[in-house]
Amino acid sequence: MGRRLEQLEEFGIDVVLERHHGIRASVLRGILYALSFVYDCLVQLRLYLYRKRVFRERALGCLVISIGNLTVGGTGKTPIVEKFARALQAGGRRVAILSRGYKSVPRKRDLLSWLRREFDPPRVVSDGKSLLLDSAIAGDEPYMLAHNLKDVIVLVDKNRVKSGRFAIDKWQVDTLLLDDGFQYLHLKHRLDMVLVDRQAPFGNEFLLPRGTLREKPRNLRRASYIFITKNTGEPNLALMKRIRRYNRTAEVIECAHKPLHLQNVFTGERLPLGNLRDMFIGSLCAIAAPESFEDALQKLGAHVDLAKRYIDHHYYTEAELISFIKRCIRRDLAMIVTTEKDSVRMPRLPEPELKVPIYFLRVEIEILSGHESWEHCVARICKPKPLLSPERFFA
Repeated sequence: MGRRLEQLEEFGIDVVLERHHGIRASVLRGILYALSFVYDCLVQLRLYLYRKRVFRERALGCLVISIGNLTVGGTGKTPIVEKFARALQAGGRRVAILSRGYKSVPRKRDLLSWLRREFDPPRVVSDGKSLLLDSAIAGDEPYMLAHNLKDVIVLVDKNRVKSGRFAIDKWQVDTLLLDDGFQYLHLKHRLDMVLVDRQAPFGNEFLLPRGTLREKPRNLRRASYIFITKNTGEPNLALMKRIRRYNRTAEVIECAHKPLHLQNVFTGERLPLGNLRDMFIGSLCAIAAPESFEDALQKLGAHVDLAKRYIDHHYYTEAELISFIKRCIRRDLAMIVTTEKDSVRMPRLPEPELKVPIYFLRVEIEILSGHESWEHCVARICKPKPLLSPERFFA
């Protein structure tokens, strides 16, 4: 059943991105295009109701920062959430990351538990000391964040007002990071960080379900800071001009995903990136933008002789991994390389089956331009200006 749903989702994505042609695909795109108008009306109505305070934002008495995007997936958000959480934690803030846990295993519910769902505590992926859940229950991105970040609480719940209150009451946190929270308006944000992918800034320019945009580009005006991700060092003049058309005041930070090393998925062994040069490898990934990952491997000097892609957030089975390993053996490939996010969705394999080692490419965010904006952003959160004393105020 799960595989059939994935195939249906994959077909839908191919239709939206115009990889499928013919009468049936064209008719379906026409239907989706009409539905996107309905979707846009609902999005704008929701924003209007929040703006007019018909729908009320909830304030929890601590700093709330959202990190999100206008499009569905593929902007490289998780490494930025990680970098930001590290910077704030190093600056003395007590940080909790609130995620909805996309494609995590849902809780089993009967009628009584469904009625009590508002009182259920959120899932605690990490309490800042220990990793408490696996990737299937937590979701791949929250698990990855919890695994890489020490002293940072990671919680999963669709109701992030509830999970935020839980983090404040239990751990006395003073900073909440909303992972993928730009559209989550029920909790009042102090700052909105919005990511724009340089390679496809506004997706295919169509709104859901015809395209990959969650809301129109003009809503970029709500952003406090804009991160242009996946830069190559080339100027972004046209993109900057368009961004400034929607938002003239937000600080813009250009960054890139910098590869650090290779790490064995099962043993933890690390290899320098130089090991990829002139190496014939297999690429395996289930992410929103597989092309960017495969391009990164080629830029590191690897020959991607075999590439297998799955739908974003796909959880691998043992049979799928063994099948791909056997294909790599027949081609005499030296290793399989995947992403870190994929690595947490892979089952443990019996030792005899690991005839081709599987490594993930560990990356971090590198700021290319806008260093001062980044440092100012962190400093304004970690070192707010002290209030004037009454003596100084009345002097």
